[in-house]
Amino acid sequence: MIQTKEQVTRIEDLLPDKIESQQSESNVQEKEKSGDSKTNNKEMLQKVIPRGRPKSGRIWKEPKQKFSSIVKTKGIRLSFEKKQKLREELKKVKELSREIKAQKEAEKQAKKERRRENLKRTEEKQKKSEVIQVIKNTAKIKRMKKKQLRMIEKRDTVKNA
Repeated sequence: MIQTKEQVTRIEDLLPDKIESQQSESNVQEKEKSGDSKTNNKEMLQKVIPRGRPKSGRIWKEPKQKFSSIVKTKGIRLSFEKKQKLREELKKVKELSREIKAQKEAEKQAKKERRRENLKRTEEKQKKSEVIQVIKNTAKIKRMKKKQLRMIEKRDTVKNA
């Protein structure tokens, strides 16, 4: 059986005697000023006391802060001239990118057109180079076998001059 040693820490052990005496003196002074001595005392204790291990076991998580306590930055303010320069640069960059895109699109279109023309040319060349045998007797077609019928193609034999 594994045994673990857990230490119990008390607030009194963590706080040195000096802080306690200072707190008591400051508490007396604060009581005279306002009735919020309990809240100030708690704040002092929270700053000094280390956080214990959370029940969930997620030790890396920090306690939540109020939204109002978070420090917000307004960011860097640019002068009007710098903003104008940035806008002009952005316009130039966008224009260049548009030109590049248009160029690429034009190249694509040119390639497509060239390919179409090449396909047309090859088709015409193929038709010219074909060996044609005209079937004058149509009764032969009825006597042909399936394989032979598949090979037959209709063509327009009249040449347009």
